[in-house]
Amino acid sequence: MPVPDYQAVMRPWLELASDGEDHVLQEVIAALGDRFELTPDERAELLPSGFQAKFTNRVAWAATHLTRASALTRVARGRYRITDRGRALLASDQPITIAQLSAYPEYQEFKSRGKVTGAAVSVLDDVTPAEAIDVAIQSVRSAVSTELLDRIKAAPPEFFERLVVDLLLAMGYGGSRRDAGEAVGKSGDGGIDGVIKEDRLGLDAVYIQAKRWEGPVGRPAVQQFSGSLDLHKATKGVLITTSSFTADARDYVKSIGKRIILIDGFHLADLLMDNEVGVVTEATYRLVRVDPGFFEPG
Repeated sequence: MPVPDYQAVMRPWLELASDGEDHVLQEVIAALGDRFELTPDERAELLPSGFQAKFTNRVAWAATHLTRASALTRVARGRYRITDRGRALLASDQPITIAQLSAYPEYQEFKSRGKVTGAAVSVLDDVTPAEAIDVAIQSVRSAVSTELLDRIKAAPPEFFERLVVDLLLAMGYGGSRRDAGEAVGKSGDGGIDGVIKEDRLGLDAVYIQAKRWEGPVGRPAVQQFSGSLDLHKATKGVLITTSSFTADARDYVKSIGKRIILIDGFHLADLLMDNEVGVVTEATYRLVRVDPGFFEPG
């Protein structure tokens, strides 16, 4: 099943705590994962930022809301206990929602702290604040990705080949821009667009083919590239396209002895953004949290 949103987690959270015992957050995460019958992959699914599991984030955020509404009390670091208010909420036999919690003065005060210069920072019903930030960032990245690919497709083929080499250099591959540039478009066999050193000592070489195909790239094109590597007695290559690769093409590279990496248009755009090639950073935001250990007795 899909990972439940944090509101759906709140009632099961209180039900688990209804025994009156103290409950450690990590144990609650595991128990609620069982309650929702989440698979290992669903439990391990990360937020887009890649820094935390989505389910872990939602269980922790549910605990924050329940604590702010005095339905749970935090008795120690990462340890919670149900309150009389929490028991009263369970007695209603209804799903527990933000709307219900908003009836309590403590929770209203908590929400009011999000108001800045008269504009309320809304609490989203289905996602946590960290997820909301991730969603916004991914939306921007998606728009930039589309624009990058549009510009690459509109540029001359030689520009695309140079761009690929610049990207690989930015990713830490060895050699210099001049060394790589001499190889671009000069291999003479029609199957290699560039060669770049795998490390700065030049112990191995990575052969590059960069093509702006319009439709999906199939197995025959990948096989042709693999044959070109054989001509150079090479075992490593990167095949990059602005479009996509068919499942048959991806299956083929898994079945051969050579190491060929396939990079489609969206993966290429992600690499360009991550390595700041063809893009500039417009703004940087820091997401902080309280460090509980800082406040504990030394």
